[in-house]
Amino acid sequence: MTRTIEIHQVDAFTREPFTGNPTGVVLNADALSDAQMLAVARELNNAETAFILAPDAFDHTVRARFFTPRTEVSFVGHATVAAQYVLSRQPEAPRRQRQKSRAGIVDVEVRGAGDDRSIAIRRSAPPLGRELNDRERLAVLDALALASEGLDTRIAPRIAGGSGARLLIGVRGAEPLKHLKPDFARLTTLSAQLGAAGYFVFAVARSPEAVQVESRMFCPALGIPEDPVSGNAHGLLGAYLAELGLLAPTGDRAHFSGIQGHYVNRPGRVEVDLEFANGKLEGVWIRGQAVEIFQTQMTL
Repeated sequence: MTRTIEIHQVDAFTREPFTGNPTGVVLNADALSDAQMLAVARELNNAETAFILAPDAFDHTVRARFFTPRTEVSFVGHATVAAQYVLSRQPEAPRRQRQKSRAGIVDVEVRGAGDDRSIAIRRSAPPLGRELNDRERLAVLDALALASEGLDTRIAPRIAGGSGARLLIGVRGAEPLKHLKPDFARLTTLSAQLGAAGYFVFAVARSPEAVQVESRMFCPALGIPEDPVSGNAHGLLGAYLAELGLLAPTGDRAHFSGIQGHYVNRPGRVEVDLEFANGKLEGVWIRGQAVEIFQTQMTL
């Protein structure tokens, strides 16, 4: 039995085609087997592809599954932005969704209208894990060709997140970011030892008006040498900066912007909003725009 699926290629966290993070979005994927989803993801050859399915309970409105060309993963921020951007273009599309994936349920809002609209995703406050010991820290720095003097002394390298854990590494400005020379084989080995699938290297810049972060992300253990723009990692970073007091709330909110991707010629931008209650972080909103590159069909 053959079936035809609808495929969209979308650039997330940007409004400029051929920038941001490229993602495949497959609609009405309920009839596809796991093997077929993996085969489609491998053929599209994006870092991740989102497969959209009907809800299977009353506590959510849509389901999503995410596949790299190698395997299924629990949740992907930029692929959620891309998928929800495609869904928001359908006639009478809801402004709010509750999206279920292997990582649980996230709230999604469409903000704004027309081509300038953005997709906002809310996740619960992420867990912050351990700091690296001296041996681990030196091994990671060596694998990145990053000198100890380049580290931001306010921000100890720290693992953050649950099933999609990342190692957060703060550096002193743009120059250390520019000169990174990652050894992907060593980073892959270290990922297994540390329990962190990626390395999010960032520099925090503060002005009287705003906080902005410039970053690079390396995930060779997932088959992604350098990820153009990572929404999930920015959410993890927001929780860490808040704990360190580097992102102070105004009332019950805090905000920062993240720029990423220009080192791989795919610049993009992530907006992060933090929600607090009684001084405690309650939730993280990851927000970004998107642009569709093409739409096609595939018969299986």
